[in-house]
Amino acid sequence: MEKTGTVSVLVVNDQSLQRLALRMLLAAEPGLTVAGEAADGDEAIRASAALHPDVVLMDSRPSRADAIDTIRRIARPATRTRTSSAGFTGEAAAASRVPRVLMLTAAGQEADAWAALRAGAGGFLLNDADPAELTAAIRVVAAGDAVITPGLTRALIDAVRQQHTVRPLPRTSGLGALTGRERDVLIAVASGWTNAEIAQWLSIAPTTVKTHVSNVLAKIGARARVQAVAFAYESGLIRPAA
Repeated sequence: MEKTGTVSVLVVNDQSLQRLALRMLLAAEPGLTVAGEAADGDEAIRASAALHPDVVLMDSRPSRADAIDTIRRIARPATRTRTSSAGFTGEAAAASRVPRVLMLTAAGQEADAWAALRAGAGGFLLNDADPAELTAAIRVVAAGDAVITPGLTRALIDAVRQQHTVRPLPRTSGLGALTGRERDVLIAVASGWTNAEIAQWLSIAPTTVKTHVSNVLAKIGARARVQAVAFAYESGLIRPAA
């Protein structure tokens, strides 16, 4: 039986030896447990729906279309396919929990990482990260925060800047529902500022910033700050530098 506060992880990797290695690593880490594993996108979607893990740890090596579609169907409940739980076990009480997706990606795959971010991924880590980085990232993503390594963050920003245009989202996207203060907060979040830095800039309490961030995420339909960053660019609120 899992201890209170334990983070459950679904391991998705098309390499059986790597799945085994990840299972052994996570099983040996206090506070983490492996809910199950999957070898491809279809298995991952079925296992996620049946097992309700806190985090889906997914390697990006399967085909791009498969990986992005898998992330979208796991991270966004409205698009998740109804599946049977046959062959899997899980807590019925956890049925309403939506897993966070942590994507392992290779250097040079920044375009895929950006697409995964837009699909609903909660974090990215280069697949050569050391065990301590990986386990720390899993805990951060499970808590609802975002994880993007500094090197990958720079690459993602460069990828956005290389786009000739940023397609504005429809008016129904939620941008029009934001107050002036909430727009300021979203711009700061998309610029990489911490809550403490935003609080100092706006001369408000950090707890107030946290409330604003929560309101922004709810209004734009985002589940984490990384999706808010994507939204800020795609809505035209922030324009990539030339």
